[in-house]
Amino acid sequence: MSDQPVILAEGLSKAFGDVHALQDIDLAVSAGSVLGLLGPNGAGKTTTVRILTTLLRPDAGSAWVAGLDVVRQPAAVRSAIGLAGQFAAVDEHLTGRENLLMVGRLYHLSHAETRRRVAELLERFELSQAGDRTVRTYSGGMRRRLDLAASLVGQPRVLFLDEPSSGLDPRGRHQLWHTIRELVAGGTTILLTTQYLEEADQLADHIVVIDRGRVIAEGTASQLKSQVGGDRLQLRLATPATASRAAEQVADLGGGPAQVDTWTGELTMPIVGGVVVLPEVVRRLDAAGLALADLAVRRPTLDEVFLTLTSHPILPADHPGTAAADPVHPDRQPATRSTA
Repeated sequence: MSDQPVILAEGLSKAFGDVHALQDIDLAVSAGSVLGLLGPNGAGKTTTVRILTTLLRPDAGSAWVAGLDVVRQPAAVRSAIGLAGQFAAVDEHLTGRENLLMVGRLYHLSHAETRRRVAELLERFELSQAGDRTVRTYSGGMRRRLDLAASLVGQPRVLFLDEPSSGLDPRGRHQLWHTIRELVAGGTTILLTTQYLEEADQLADHIVVIDRGRVIAEGTASQLKSQVGGDRLQLRLATPATASRAAEQVADLGGGPAQVDTWTGELTMPIVGGVVVLPEVVRRLDAAGLALADLAVRRPTLDEVFLTLTSHPILPADHPGTAAADPVHPDRQPATRSTA
């Protein structure tokens, strides 16, 4: 990897009226690496992507992509990048193949090169059989896969993926991860925004956590996890309502307060000493007549990192506890595809 950042942002700020969507954001992404931009709905992730892809001008600060100034050289930036936004930017009145052919023409690819790329991408995203159907007959997951394919037609040096797994089933998500790893191995630089913590853990070389428009932490997944301490004791009671009693029985074994969910019967707390505490946990709960359904010691998750940093967890966009999209909030506006 080169030491020169392929994506560089310094002091990016953006406000929409009284709403400060971004406040003094700094980012640096090395060539051939993946930066995971992590945060809840409304944190500023999409606003950051829209600025870096020339769809939105910052109020303050500067940004460069592939050595090009996003404000002064927007057309050149668009020629060097690919973008898949939160919402599939495909024409439902065209076929899947026609959508990709159109993107090839926008990138000024030759006819032969465009047809070759289209066939390759339809195959990669398992859309070959549906390629000649109009997109309005596609499922949501198929539209999402077509949009991701469109972002790769021009073989971009830099790829922006704004919550790319949204709308994909587990198989589609793992297929996407495989594609991202292949692209990075080939030298593509990727900025990935996500609310799926496993996705950031699996793919990102470096993670930046933002909340309410500010960077609140950054580092590798391991470095971020180390901020919330060592191992976690995780157990689940056979009778969920007894979880609070279980917490009382093992409280002095922990390195901090326990999180108890009496609905699921789960208890999680930091511990010192790792697996050596498990026999004592079992002995105490057995003596108290509390039956266990599951027991484990594990490392902290990125969700716990975020909870520790912000006092609230990250919820995926399709999680039932996530608030409905706010049509006024700038970070919830759909990004449209843009090419030179």
